[in-house]
Amino acid sequence: MVLIGIGSNRGDSIRIVLRSIECLRRFASAAVRASSLWRTSPVDCPPDSADFVNAVVAFDARDGLTPDALLAELKALEREFGRQTPWLRNAPRELDLDLLVFDDERRDTTHFVLPHPRATMRRFVLAPAAEIAPALRWPGTQATVAELLARLDDSERVERIDSLGERAHR
Repeated sequence: MVLIGIGSNRGDSIRIVLRSIECLRRFASAAVRASSLWRTSPVDCPPDSADFVNAVVAFDARDGLTPDALLAELKALEREFGRQTPWLRNAPRELDLDLLVFDDERRDTTHFVLPHPRATMRRFVLAPAAEIAPALRWPGTQATVAELLARLDDSERVERIDSLGERAHR
């Protein structure tokens, strides 16, 4: 299973995240499961950064797609949505796509770490992931996504956005 984290805090973030979910379908061999949208506080971002809209999608990768090729496709999709290159880490952005998990694959290079190295410490990733893949065992751990979420002790503000765009608390 592939998990991709999606975030936006610049522009019409709800529309951007929804459109990006549709674009991600091209990498799946079958159905794509998408979480609700979540409004989240910025983490490790410059002062006065806007809230993010986040989501997570899960799918089985189409035949022949490798983690490295998917990462390159995700970066290209970010640019299509207006993300500037080179980009500054944690700066406001139209679209941020993080490859969180790709089956049990592992990478540890200067440009690519898989599974995502900080995802298990971030509620804005785990809350949406727990909606669609709560029983997924995070590679390199014995814990499920739901267990990792339950263990978090943080101050992140994470609120589900209902279908009308209103906030529903977690």
